[in-house]
This record gives sequence, structure tokens and C-alpha cells, in this order.
Amino acid sequence: MRVEHVEFLLEEESMEAFLNGLLPRAFPELDYQCHPLGGKRELLKRVPQRLKGYANQGIPGTWRIIVMVDQNGQDCHTLKARLEEFAHKASLPTITHPQGEQVIVINRIVVPCLEAWYFGDWEAVRQAYPRVPEGIPHKALFRQPDAIRNPTQSFEQIMQKSGYFRTGLRKKEAAENISPYLKPERNTSHSFQVFYRTLQTILGVKDVNG
Repeated sequence: MRVEHVEFLLEEESMEAFLNGLLPRAFPELDYQCHPLGGKRELLKRVPQRLKGYANQGIPGTWRIIVMVDQNGQDCHTLKARLEEFAHKASLPTITHPQGEQVIVINRIVVPCLEAWYFGDWEAVRQAYPRVPEGIPHKALFRQPDAIRNPTQSFEQIMQKSGYFRTGLRKKEAAENISPYLKPERNTSHSFQVFYRTLQTILGVKDVNG
């Protein structure tokens, strides 16, 4: 059954801004809506009721719900299991608990957070902020985006040393500026590629040159 609409349940407006800059280019036919829920703690508190609401309304089989949560030091398997349990209790099928071949809820962990995905496509960062150093991805600390200990802090420090965000990183603004330049096929973050391939799979797209 062809997917016609995707609901994104997100932590913050910065991820909404990121998706709004990426998805219309990468998947121009995708109809979607983002719901930032006010941070990780609020998301984990509100998602169970949200999912029950979808279930009670009778969500169409052509819809998908993608829940996106930052890892930020938590065990991925434990966090994923918690999200899967939310959907199971709402009687909404997931990859772990499908109904036949049907899956409605897809849970994705952002490892470790959105800023790591920027390190995965540093050229996009440089297009948005030309003064940042070109060689950042070649430094040992940043070669593997998903393994960077504190990507948000590191990204902010690099930005400030380059003359940007002197009063502190404005996450939504950075997402708005960087995401229009991001090319999915060159992003070296494994976490990003898992998310991107998920969208390709559910939308039936094999090759997208975003």
C-alpha cells in the first residue's frame, strides 16, 4: 500500500527546521507534518498519549508515524525498546510488533543528536557558513560523526571560533541555514543514512539524488 502521509513526532523545532529544508528536495512528493514536542523529556512523556490518539481516530493504512529521539548518551536498545512499547500499548504496529506485513509506527534514534548529522555533510555546513574550516572532517575527533562525544558543544565551538553564534548556538537557525544544502548521498553519518533509507523504503524510492 502506497504511503501518502507521514507524521513526524520530534523533540525540538530544530529538527522540524532540518526536515523542512531537506524533505521537499529529497522527496518532493511526500506529504508530511512535523510535531515538535518540547524536548526529549516531554516527547517521552507525551508520545504514549499521542499514539493512543492516533489509534482512537483510526489512522489510515496509508499513513506512517515516525518518532525521532536523540540518543544523547542513552543506550540505543533501551531507548528504542521504550518507544516500541509505547506503540505496542497503543495497538499500533511497528517493525518489532507488526500486524501481518503492516507497520504504522517507525522509531528512529538520532545518534547522538542532530548536530552530528551536520558533521556528516560538512560541505553543507560550509555552504551555509563559509568561514568554518574546510578540514574539520579530517580531524580524528570528527571523522565518525556518530561517535563524536558531544556534537552540539563541538559544533558550537567551531561556529564561534569562525565568528558565528557568538552569544550561543541557535539550533533552529542553524538547521534552517544548513539543511537546504545537505545532500543525503554524501552524508557519512550512519544514523542519518538509516533514517534516509527508512524514508526511501516506505516511499518506494530506490535512488534519490537530494
